[in-house]
Amino acid sequence: MIQPPIHISLFLLLVCVLLVLPPVTAISLSPGSSFSGAPTIANGDPVYIHGIATGHPRNGLQVWLFGNNYVKITTVSTNADNSYEYELKPTDTRTLAPGQYFVLIQHPMMNGEFDIYYDAATGTVFNRQLGTGTSIFQLTGAGSLQSPAGANALMQAINSQNIDDTFASTSFIVSPPTAFINPVGDHVVGERFTISGSTNLAAGDNLVIEITSSSFKPTYKSQNAEFSGAAGTVKIEQGSGALNRWSFPVDASMFKPDEYIVKVSGITVDVTGSTLFDIVEGYPITVATPAPVITERTLPSIATTTPAPAPTTQKSPLSVSVIIGAITLVSCALVPKRK
Repeated sequence: MIQPPIHISLFLLLVCVLLVLPPVTAISLSPGSSFSGAPTIANGDPVYIHGIATGHPRNGLQVWLFGNNYVKITTVSTNADNSYEYELKPTDTRTLAPGQYFVLIQHPMMNGEFDIYYDAATGTVFNRQLGTGTSIFQLTGAGSLQSPAGANALMQAINSQNIDDTFASTSFIVSPPTAFINPVGDHVVGERFTISGSTNLAAGDNLVIEITSSSFKPTYKSQNAEFSGAAGTVKIEQGSGALNRWSFPVDASMFKPDEYIVKVSGITVDVTGSTLFDIVEGYPITVATPAPVITERTLPSIATTTPAPAPTTQKSPLSVSVIIGAITLVSCALVPKRK
């Protein structure tokens, strides 16, 4: 990091970059700060550079603005309260190429002269304190340094020990204007909802929101021209990241079921965005098919019976005499009679 000369403690030089007017937020950078975390603006948005510079230099402060193939050098005076402000108007930023731009505010310090100065005739940056003026580097024209090399060379030159000038620096990024619309989805007649989106336009800028039926078209005087839609203006709010945000409330009580076109456009900046959504009569009612109910049938229990064994008939025991008698009778019956 480049350290400023010790004698700058006699003066105070601060620079801030504001992206809206009136100011909402500011980035304050002390002399020699890095260019990291630069804010982003869209083409056509103004840039306000302001701060405090004590000492009331009679020649004011010198503003150096560097970009890709772009250099602008001008002066700005300080006010009675030591404040100053430099504005890049919308007409200035509208033509800037996308990319990062470096701003350096030069204070002449004790001698009231800019020891490092630019010669527009030759495109060269000179050091006034080295003899009658020594060429340091070529800023414009053939062989010139491109940004950020030119900005770094200028800071090195102003920080030289043989001069008493000091500086403060900052930067910003320019990008083409954009306007995005978040997905809207389907809605029903009579519903209240919000359409929202994001943009790189500055917080505080205004956008025009138009909602029209896609079937709407010009009609003859004798025909019934029924319009369904809405329109209005919204103010861009500060976002949490690189993009800012906007929102537009919609009351669809007077809308007809149809396809609708949402168009967002800038007022002071040429930017547009669009999307489609549907307004329906009502959400379809989905009848849930009941799950089949399975009823368990309880079968009657059948008692299992084990058949009782058949009763065993026991024979009465016969006496020996009865058995012998029976045998004798059988024998007699088998012997033939004698005649």
